[in-house]
Amino acid sequence: MIEEKVILVNERDEQIGLMPKLEAHEKAQLHRAFSIFILNSKNEVMLQQRASQKYHSPLLWTNTCCSHQREGESNIQAGNRRLMEEMGFSTELKELFHFIYKAPFDNGLTEHELDHVMVGYFDGEPEINPEEVENWKWMDIDAIKDDMQVNPEKYTVWFKIIFDEFYHFLEEHKL
Repeated sequence: MIEEKVILVNERDEQIGLMPKLEAHEKAQLHRAFSIFILNSKNEVMLQQRASQKYHSPLLWTNTCCSHQREGESNIQAGNRRLMEEMGFSTELKELFHFIYKAPFDNGLTEHELDHVMVGYFDGEPEINPEEVENWKWMDIDAIKDDMQVNPEKYTVWFKIIFDEFYHFLEEHKL
């Protein structure tokens, strides 16, 4: 299997190179990524619980889907590809905003990403890929915010950061 490479970028999201994913996380190199929030008609967010065999953050809850773009792939194309790979469905995605964050993990790896945050709508049931996803659930946006304060250990490091940005975006914009 060919090791997945991430797109190294500068602060202006201009590509400056490629690097194997694990190496980029070991060296905390800034790279392009995306995070997807799927909402239903009740304005609830679909959360996924990461699979138990993931090399970092196993069994923690996070946003619907997140990953890295491949070279030559648009943010929307990458989002659609990964949403299908992880959650087994597709829907129209809309890019909302992007920002840079840095989040270290307990295992010595670090996420340093220029993250493109996207939203989509779906009212069905996903067909989760058990190699990627352990479980899923719908959760009210304010309930997520409250639960993160009470049970922060249940959520991925990056989701706590990204959710805060997403929540503030929703306060200032109508989707």
